[in-house]
Amino acid sequence: MATGVNRKISAASARSHTRRANKSSSFQLPSGILRTTLAVLFIGILAWAYQAAQPPPPKICGSPDGPPITAPRIKLRDGRHLAYKEHGVPKDEAKYKIIFVHGINSCRHDAVIATTLSHDIVKELGIYVVSFDRPGYGESDPDPNRTLKSIALDIEELADQLGLGSKFYVIGVALLAPVVNYWWPDLPANLTAEASSRTKLQDQWALRVAHYTPWLTYWWNTQRWFPIHSVIDRSPDNFSKQDKELLSKLLDHKENYAAQVRQQGVHESIHRDMNIGFGSWEYTPLELQNPFPNNEGSVHLWQGDDDLLVPVTLQRYIAENLPWIHYHELPGSGHIFPHADGMSEAIIKSLLGVK
Repeated sequence: MATGVNRKISAASARSHTRRANKSSSFQLPSGILRTTLAVLFIGILAWAYQAAQPPPPKICGSPDGPPITAPRIKLRDGRHLAYKEHGVPKDEAKYKIIFVHGINSCRHDAVIATTLSHDIVKELGIYVVSFDRPGYGESDPDPNRTLKSIALDIEELADQLGLGSKFYVIGVALLAPVVNYWWPDLPANLTAEASSRTKLQDQWALRVAHYTPWLTYWWNTQRWFPIHSVIDRSPDNFSKQDKELLSKLLDHKENYAAQVRQQGVHESIHRDMNIGFGSWEYTPLELQNPFPNNEGSVHLWQGDDDLLVPVTLQRYIAENLPWIHYHELPGSGHIFPHADGMSEAIIKSLLGVK
């Protein structure tokens, strides 16, 4: 009769045996394959990020897939086209000739001093106004090489080709609630920090991106993870009490052409404005000298003290340090004060030195 042999296995030995079995049955990627997989994943993320940061090509007016050309245009030195619009009396009969330069998120139709000035004043004073689409806006070709100086050259060339003569006036570039760059080095740091802190947090971040990493401006203002700049988002919180009272007048006027403003692409218009306006400048306003030392002209700066987009404190500081600027601060006024009744007439008469 056969007899069995009882073998006693301790608990520790059983656990050790189980661990060895589990260890031997686990699957491991060879180190070379793991490194390759991680590298491919990293490159894929970089490619996605690069693609997301690249703006789409602009829809050039007059191109097969672009908007139609409806405005008169001139051809500039580099082959670009600049669209313009004439207002007032014929330029050959004008006593005063004015070039109006629109602001951000606007176009040639937003020449407020021309569209709201009474016909009687226009005829009495003999005023001719030409407004134009800045590069990338409306029907003017984008300028991928746009700089602070290039817009001045565009204005000069527009004046020459339209035959405006040796003297004309300019409104808009740095006169009506002009933008202030918080990184101008000769502005006191405590003053710029205080002024910046009064703006929306989303705008502070959007402007930091434009200043420090301009190549990310398109991505930042088109992604949906964080709030984008409030102007691009058309936030109603940017309007002061007076602005809200004037808004219906502005919107009624803009309804017919609002779609034209960004029709070539938001990057070639608004984003480039942000990168240039809040980038690193070759000079700062406080370095400027009086361009009219013999009083053959004058520079005027208008600013509302309740402007929620452009801090009044920085405008005051600039005006105090450049005494040749005629500074007009408007109590209770916001950013769109030029649309208030009588403002266009006041601006024009002050600029022209007439009563």
